[in-house]
Amino acid sequence: MILEDFHVHSTYCDGKNTLEEMVRSAIDLKMTRIGFSGHAYTAFSDDYCMSLEDTKKYAQDIAELKEKYADKITILCGLEMDYFSDKPNIKTDYLIGSVHYVKKDGKYLEVDCDEEDFKSNVANFFGGDYYAYAEQYFALVGDVIGKTEADIVGHFDLCTKFNEENKLFDTRNPRYVTAAKSAIDKLILCEKPFEINTGAISRGYRTEAYPEMQFLEYIAEKGGKVILSSDSHCANTLCYKFEEYERIAKDMGFKDLRF
Repeated sequence: MILEDFHVHSTYCDGKNTLEEMVRSAIDLKMTRIGFSGHAYTAFSDDYCMSLEDTKKYAQDIAELKEKYADKITILCGLEMDYFSDKPNIKTDYLIGSVHYVKKDGKYLEVDCDEEDFKSNVANFFGGDYYAYAEQYFALVGDVIGKTEADIVGHFDLCTKFNEENKLFDTRNPRYVTAAKSAIDKLILCEKPFEINTGAISRGYRTEAYPEMQFLEYIAEKGGKVILSSDSHCANTLCYKFEEYERIAKDMGFKDLRF
Protein backbone atom coordinates (compact mmCIF):
# COMPACT_ATOMS: atom_id res chain seq x y z
CA MET A 1 0.00 0.00 0.00
CA ILE A 2 1.21 3.49 -0.86
CA LEU A 3 1.81 5.42 2.34
CA GLU A 4 2.49 8.92 1.06
CA ASP A 5 0.02 11.76 0.68
CA PHE A 6 0.59 15.21 -0.81
CA HIS A 7 -2.82 16.88 -0.73
CA VAL A 8 -3.10 17.77 2.95
CA HIS A 9 -4.59 20.82 4.66
CA SER A 10 -4.22 22.19 8.19
CA THR A 11 -5.57 24.95 10.42
CA TYR A 12 -3.49 27.39 8.37
CA CYS A 13 -6.33 27.33 5.84
CA ASP A 14 -9.55 25.25 6.01
CA GLY A 15 -8.24 22.18 7.82
CA LYS A 16 -9.23 21.04 11.32
CA ASN A 17 -5.84 19.92 12.68
CA THR A 18 -2.51 21.67 13.09
CA LEU A 19 0.50 20.85 10.95
CA GLU A 20 2.10 18.92 13.78
CA GLU A 21 -1.07 16.96 14.53
CA MET A 22 -1.17 15.91 10.88
CA VAL A 23 2.48 14.88 10.99
CA ARG A 24 2.01 12.84 14.15
CA SER A 25 -1.01 11.10 12.63
CA ALA A 26 1.05 10.33 9.52
CA ILE A 27 3.79 8.80 11.67
CA ASP A 28 1.19 6.67 13.50
CA LEU A 29 0.04 5.41 10.08
CA LYS A 30 3.67 4.59 9.24
CA MET A 31 3.55 6.95 6.28
CA THR A 32 6.86 7.51 4.50
CA ARG A 33 6.13 11.01 3.18
CA ILE A 34 3.56 13.74 3.81
CA GLY A 35 3.22 16.90 1.77
CA PHE A 36 1.30 19.94 2.96
CA SER A 37 -0.69 21.84 0.35
CA GLY A 38 -2.21 24.84 2.07
CA HIS A 39 -4.45 27.00 -0.10
CA ALA A 40 -2.37 29.71 -1.73
CA TYR A 41 -3.39 33.34 -1.36
CA THR A 42 -6.23 34.38 -3.65
CA ALA A 43 -6.76 38.14 -3.52
CA PHE A 44 -10.51 38.23 -4.11
CA SER A 45 -11.38 35.54 -1.56
CA ASP A 46 -9.65 35.18 1.79
CA ASP A 47 -12.15 32.92 3.56
CA TYR A 48 -10.48 29.63 2.61
CA CYS A 49 -6.86 30.48 1.81
CA MET A 50 -3.80 31.65 3.71
CA SER A 51 -2.84 35.30 3.88
CA LEU A 52 0.57 36.22 2.49
CA GLU A 53 1.88 36.71 6.03
CA ASP A 54 0.47 33.37 7.21
CA THR A 55 1.94 31.65 4.16
CA LYS A 56 5.41 32.67 5.34
CA LYS A 57 4.66 31.38 8.86
CA TYR A 58 3.33 28.15 7.35
CA ALA A 59 6.59 27.59 5.48
CA GLN A 60 8.62 28.33 8.61
CA ASP A 61 6.59 25.89 10.69
CA ILE A 62 6.97 23.17 8.09
CA ALA A 63 10.73 23.74 7.98
CA GLU A 64 10.86 23.25 11.76
CA LEU A 65 8.75 20.10 11.55
CA LYS A 66 10.98 18.72 8.80
CA GLU A 67 13.93 18.98 11.15
CA LYS A 68 12.08 17.78 14.25
CA TYR A 69 10.74 14.61 12.63
CA ALA A 70 13.54 13.97 10.12
CA ASP A 71 14.25 10.52 11.53
CA LYS A 72 10.59 9.44 11.32
CA ILE A 73 9.08 10.85 8.12
CA THR A 74 9.85 13.04 5.09
CA ILE A 75 7.83 16.26 5.13
CA LEU A 76 7.33 18.44 2.04
CA CYS A 77 6.13 22.03 1.77
CA GLY A 78 3.63 22.58 -1.01
CA LEU A 79 0.75 24.86 -1.94
CA GLU A 80 -2.56 24.25 -3.63
CA MET A 81 -2.72 26.92 -6.29
CA ASP A 82 -6.12 27.97 -7.55
CA TYR A 83 -6.25 28.99 -11.20
CA PHE A 84 -6.70 32.58 -9.96
CA SER A 85 -4.22 32.49 -7.03
CA ASP A 86 -1.31 34.89 -6.73
CA LYS A 87 2.13 33.47 -7.39
CA PRO A 88 3.76 31.86 -4.33
CA ASN A 89 5.69 34.11 -1.96
CA ILE A 90 7.58 31.15 -0.45
CA LYS A 91 9.88 28.43 -1.73
CA THR A 92 7.97 25.19 -2.21
CA ASP A 93 8.75 21.55 -2.90
CA TYR A 94 5.75 21.20 -5.23
CA LEU A 95 2.47 22.82 -6.27
CA ILE A 96 -1.01 21.42 -6.90
CA GLY A 97 -3.00 23.20 -9.62
CA SER A 98 -6.76 23.30 -9.00
CA VAL A 99 -9.83 25.17 -10.18
CA HIS A 100 -12.06 26.37 -7.34
CA TYR A 101 -13.76 29.23 -9.19
CA VAL A 102 -15.44 29.90 -12.51
CA LYS A 103 -15.47 33.55 -13.58
CA LYS A 104 -18.66 34.80 -15.19
CA ASP A 105 -19.88 38.35 -15.81
CA GLY A 106 -17.00 39.69 -13.74
CA LYS A 107 -17.84 37.54 -10.72
CA TYR A 108 -15.87 34.65 -9.25
CA LEU A 109 -18.28 31.76 -8.66
CA GLU A 110 -17.06 29.21 -6.15
CA VAL A 111 -17.09 25.58 -7.34
CA ASP A 112 -16.28 24.02 -3.96
CA CYS A 113 -19.14 25.67 -2.09
CA ASP A 114 -22.37 24.26 -0.63
CA GLU A 115 -24.98 22.65 -2.85
CA GLU A 116 -27.53 25.45 -2.77
CA ASP A 117 -24.95 28.06 -3.76
CA PHE A 118 -23.68 25.80 -6.53
CA LYS A 119 -27.16 25.34 -7.99
CA SER A 120 -27.91 29.05 -7.59
CA ASN A 121 -24.74 30.00 -9.48
CA VAL A 122 -25.63 27.75 -12.39
CA ALA A 123 -29.20 29.05 -12.44
CA ASN A 124 -28.32 32.73 -12.18
CA PHE A 125 -25.20 32.92 -14.36
CA PHE A 126 -25.64 30.03 -16.83
CA GLY A 127 -29.41 29.94 -17.21
CA GLY A 128 -29.51 26.57 -15.48
CA ASP A 129 -27.31 24.99 -18.16
CA TYR A 130 -24.96 22.72 -16.24
CA TYR A 131 -23.16 21.76 -19.43
CA ALA A 132 -22.32 25.40 -20.21
CA TYR A 133 -20.99 25.66 -16.66
CA ALA A 134 -18.93 22.49 -17.10
CA GLU A 135 -17.55 23.71 -20.42
CA GLN A 136 -16.27 26.87 -18.78
CA TYR A 137 -14.94 24.95 -15.78
CA PHE A 138 -13.00 22.44 -17.91
CA ALA A 139 -11.62 25.21 -20.13
CA LEU A 140 -9.87 26.51 -17.00
CA VAL A 141 -8.84 23.03 -15.85
CA GLY A 142 -7.19 22.35 -19.19
CA ASP A 143 -4.99 25.39 -18.69
CA VAL A 144 -4.38 25.08 -14.94
CA ILE A 145 -0.84 23.69 -15.22
CA GLY A 146 0.18 26.36 -17.71
CA LYS A 147 -1.35 29.09 -15.55
CA THR A 148 -0.05 27.97 -12.14
CA GLU A 149 3.11 26.08 -13.18
CA ALA A 150 1.95 23.33 -10.84
CA ASP A 151 3.34 19.81 -10.55
CA ILE A 152 0.06 17.96 -9.91
CA VAL A 153 -3.45 18.30 -11.38
CA GLY A 154 -5.87 18.71 -8.48
CA HIS A 155 -9.37 17.14 -8.23
CA PHE A 156 -9.99 17.12 -11.98
CA ASP A 157 -13.81 17.05 -11.98
CA LEU A 158 -14.59 18.97 -8.79
CA CYS A 159 -17.69 20.32 -10.55
CA THR A 160 -19.37 16.95 -9.82
CA LYS A 161 -19.12 17.39 -6.03
CA PHE A 162 -22.93 17.55 -5.68
CA ASN A 163 -23.76 15.32 -8.63
CA GLU A 164 -23.86 11.90 -6.98
CA GLU A 165 -25.89 9.52 -9.19
CA ASN A 166 -26.11 12.30 -11.82
CA LYS A 167 -28.82 14.08 -9.86
CA LEU A 168 -28.01 17.49 -11.39
CA PHE A 169 -26.61 16.59 -14.82
CA ASP A 170 -25.48 13.56 -16.82
CA THR A 171 -21.71 13.13 -16.98
CA ARG A 172 -22.20 10.91 -20.06
CA ASN A 173 -23.75 13.79 -21.97
CA PRO A 174 -21.64 14.45 -25.12
CA ARG A 175 -21.10 18.12 -24.23
CA TYR A 176 -19.78 17.22 -20.80
CA VAL A 177 -17.60 14.37 -22.06
CA THR A 178 -16.14 16.50 -24.85
CA ALA A 179 -15.26 19.31 -22.46
CA ALA A 180 -13.64 16.97 -19.93
CA LYS A 181 -11.67 14.99 -22.50
CA SER A 182 -10.46 18.18 -24.16
CA ALA A 183 -9.04 19.28 -20.80
CA ILE A 184 -7.36 15.90 -20.31
CA ASP A 185 -5.83 16.06 -23.79
CA LYS A 186 -4.24 19.42 -22.97
CA LEU A 187 -3.04 18.35 -19.54
CA ILE A 188 -1.50 15.12 -20.81
CA LEU A 189 0.90 17.23 -22.85
CA CYS A 190 2.20 18.81 -19.63
CA GLU A 191 3.34 15.37 -18.41
CA LYS A 192 2.15 16.05 -14.87
CA PRO A 193 0.26 13.51 -12.75
CA PHE A 194 -3.46 13.73 -12.09
CA GLU A 195 -4.71 13.13 -8.57
CA ILE A 196 -6.97 10.27 -7.72
CA ASN A 197 -8.55 12.38 -5.02
CA THR A 198 -10.62 10.62 -2.33
CA GLY A 199 -11.51 13.74 -0.35
CA ALA A 200 -15.15 13.97 -1.43
CA ILE A 201 -15.68 10.37 -0.33
CA SER A 202 -14.26 10.92 3.16
CA ARG A 203 -16.40 14.04 3.55
CA GLY A 204 -19.58 12.28 2.45
CA TYR A 205 -20.27 14.04 -0.84
CA ARG A 206 -19.45 11.23 -3.26
CA THR A 207 -18.98 7.49 -3.39
CA GLU A 208 -16.32 7.75 -6.10
CA ALA A 209 -12.99 9.58 -6.22
CA TYR A 210 -12.13 12.40 -8.60
CA PRO A 211 -11.81 11.86 -11.52
CA GLU A 212 -14.75 9.54 -12.14
CA MET A 213 -13.98 6.20 -13.72
CA GLN A 214 -14.66 7.10 -17.36
CA PHE A 215 -12.07 9.87 -17.22
CA LEU A 216 -9.60 7.87 -15.17
CA GLU A 217 -9.78 5.23 -17.90
CA TYR A 218 -9.28 7.92 -20.56
CA ILE A 219 -6.20 9.22 -18.76
CA ALA A 220 -4.84 5.67 -18.74
CA GLU A 221 -5.56 5.26 -22.46
CA LYS A 222 -3.69 8.50 -23.18
CA GLY A 223 -0.64 7.36 -21.23
CA GLY A 224 -1.11 9.79 -18.36
CA LYS A 225 0.13 9.37 -14.83
CA VAL A 226 -1.79 9.42 -11.55
CA ILE A 227 -0.98 9.69 -7.86
CA LEU A 228 -3.15 9.05 -4.82
CA SER A 229 -4.37 12.03 -2.77
CA SER A 230 -6.67 12.18 0.23
CA ASP A 231 -7.28 15.94 0.19
CA SER A 232 -7.31 15.55 3.96
CA HIS A 233 -8.70 18.35 6.08
CA CYS A 234 -8.40 16.37 9.30
CA ALA A 235 -5.91 13.92 10.79
CA ASN A 236 -8.06 10.80 10.51
CA THR A 237 -8.45 10.83 6.71
CA LEU A 238 -4.83 10.65 5.56
CA CYS A 239 -4.34 8.03 2.83
CA TYR A 240 -8.11 7.52 2.76
CA LYS A 241 -9.09 4.47 0.65
CA PHE A 242 -5.61 4.35 -0.88
CA GLU A 243 -5.48 0.56 -0.86
CA GLU A 244 -8.72 0.34 -2.86
CA TYR A 245 -7.74 2.98 -5.41
CA GLU A 246 -4.20 1.69 -5.79
CA ARG A 247 -5.73 -1.60 -6.86
CA ILE A 248 -8.21 0.11 -9.23
CA ALA A 249 -5.46 2.21 -10.82
CA LYS A 250 -3.15 -0.74 -11.35
CA ASP A 251 -6.00 -2.77 -12.86
CA MET A 252 -6.42 0.08 -15.37
CA GLY A 253 -2.77 -0.18 -16.33
CA PHE A 254 -1.19 2.63 -14.33
CA LYS A 255 2.29 1.52 -13.28
CA ASP A 256 3.97 4.01 -10.99
CA LEU A 257 1.59 5.79 -8.61
CA ARG A 258 4.25 7.62 -6.63
CA PHE A 259 5.08 11.31 -6.86
